[in-house]
Amino acid sequence: MDTYQSAGEVPGQPPGVVGYAGVLRELLPIALWREDADGRIVEWSLAARDLLGHQPEDVLGRPASPVLVPDANRELADELTRRVQAGETVVGTLPVRHRDGHHVTMEMWIVPAADPQGRPGTLLIAVETSEVLRMRDSLAALESLFTQSPIGLATLGPDLRFLRVNDALARMNGVSAAEHLGKRLTEVVPGVNAAALESMMRHVLDRGTPVVDARRTGRTPADPDRERTWSCSYAPLLDNAGRRLGLIASLIDITEGQQAQIEAERARHRFALLAEAGTRIGTTLDLRQTAEEVVQLLVPQLADSADVQLLEEVLEPDEAAASTRGVVRRMAAAFPDPSAPTAKLVPGTTSQIPLGSLYERVIADGHPINLYQSDVPALITDPRADRLRAYLTTLGSARLIPLVARGKVLGAVVVTRLRTREPFDEQDCVLIDELVARAALNIDNARLYTSQRQAALTLRRSLTHSGLPDVTGLELTGRYLPASDHDVGGDWFDVITLSEGRTGLVIGDVMGHGIHAAAVMGQLRTAVRTLARHDVPPAEMLRSLDAVVTDLGEDEMATCVYAVHDPATAQCVIARAGHPPPAVATAGGDITFLDGSPGVPLGTGGRDFRTQRVPLPPGSLLVLYTDGLIEARDRDLDEGMDKLARALRHREQPLGDLCERILEQVLARPAQDDVAVLLARAPAEVNR
Repeated sequence: MDTYQSAGEVPGQPPGVVGYAGVLRELLPIALWREDADGRIVEWSLAARDLLGHQPEDVLGRPASPVLVPDANRELADELTRRVQAGETVVGTLPVRHRDGHHVTMEMWIVPAADPQGRPGTLLIAVETSEVLRMRDSLAALESLFTQSPIGLATLGPDLRFLRVNDALARMNGVSAAEHLGKRLTEVVPGVNAAALESMMRHVLDRGTPVVDARRTGRTPADPDRERTWSCSYAPLLDNAGRRLGLIASLIDITEGQQAQIEAERARHRFALLAEAGTRIGTTLDLRQTAEEVVQLLVPQLADSADVQLLEEVLEPDEAAASTRGVVRRMAAAFPDPSAPTAKLVPGTTSQIPLGSLYERVIADGHPINLYQSDVPALITDPRADRLRAYLTTLGSARLIPLVARGKVLGAVVVTRLRTREPFDEQDCVLIDELVARAALNIDNARLYTSQRQAALTLRRSLTHSGLPDVTGLELTGRYLPASDHDVGGDWFDVITLSEGRTGLVIGDVMGHGIHAAAVMGQLRTAVRTLARHDVPPAEMLRSLDAVVTDLGEDEMATCVYAVHDPATAQCVIARAGHPPPAVATAGGDITFLDGSPGVPLGTGGRDFRTQRVPLPPGSLLVLYTDGLIEARDRDLDEGMDKLARALRHREQPLGDLCERILEQVLARPAQDDVAVLLARAPAEVNR
């Protein structure tokens, strides 16, 4: 509020100027002016100057009504002046003219006051209505915020003692609002790291910069048995002049939200692990590597150790049942301490499952088991395993999960956590079980593949020759290369001794891979040998083989070349069933690919197989091959055939060396399909 001063008390101001009045003026500017009995302005405050724009020297001594009263209010102003001069106090909302002409609505108190000559005059006290409303609304908002907000609020003085605390904060701290007043945080709730928070508040006061969302965790009398977390914000409390009056604090209990965030992060982590499992487990069909991939995914993200063991009777089903029953083989393992007794539990070792042990129960029942702290040593039943049992006492929890795929128990996985880590909870168990279930399916796929591949290799070895026969008029060599060490296909070749010194040469390619392709190949090889010994000519041979493949099923298909070499005529009679054309290299250096009818693949019902007579004089070379030699995804057939032709320019080499040269120069690396090659060369001098 403004105070009255004589003209001499305000240096540099004209007589009748009234100065500022301190704190209240900062909150709500109050304009004061005095009029004498004649209605002239005899005193004018500085706040009146600021609100209405009139300088003191412009209004002092002038009639107030023409300067300040809007024309429409002149009669009302005169009436109010008479009433006040008669001793009445008037309160109301009236417009006052600003120096620039616009009207300022003001809340006014007009009270009687003697003028300098002692006559009845008036004192006018006015505040801008909009400022009053703003202050009213601000106070109402502040009061509502403190009384109704669920956020904990407090104001603290420069000494960091509480000046005001709302009920929400009192409930959070478990201390009444009244008990906060005049005390510091360290005195009210010392169990929330109060000293550090006070240091932070002091920093806010000293720097004048707010702190937002500082986290504090602790226990208060409101919830003494549980850790809670709050988000704390502090801002300096300043007056209009920028003086720091203290600070205001706001607190939000985020315990539940924080827990939800932790759970959401754990869920995200679980989904990420499941996604990672899809890309990391089962990258190959190798049993040991698949088991190692499981261990690498479990440790250390979910467990401190993991041990994958498979039943020996699953790995070696053909072994005697008595020798493998109850025996497990460790496929992969990881333990936290390399110096611990568990270091001796290396992959590849086998052990007998103890009768009545947890392992036996898990494998027999097919259900997982959880162990916690004192129960963990029950994993060991051997009384001699004292060192290992002592090691197990350092574990806080363990889980045994059976490896079950396609309804069959393959073995078990054991995961553990040290006591320094939280034990497995329900969500951990669900995730681990899901990962183990996926691993079990991949392990079973690898096991079945390994078993089938071994069977295919065994079948192939039993069906194919161990060496080529010595025949009249031909030097022979051949090679078979699978596309990889992990798979076998249906590519094959054979040489059959016929009557009258003739030789049957055959090469073929059964579509597909694995044990089925090998079996079909074996049937075709047997059929060719049987028919060839009845002197079935090449075209008729292919018609018979087509019927054999058709009888095997609608989806079966194969390609084939059958040739009969007669040393007496130095010719080959050749027929093809959808197979790449054989190559012929003459002694003179010409290299050609047969351009006769290629025929259709076996199993498609083809009957019109044509034959072609090919001269094979001394020094000539016949090359039979499957499409894996010349075909590749990154090149066409013509390019592969050109490479083969270039490799045959060195046909004078020993036949075995030439075959290796062909494979080296023509075959795409890495090999993309099985390859079979059969070379037949007529010697330069034929013994008759």
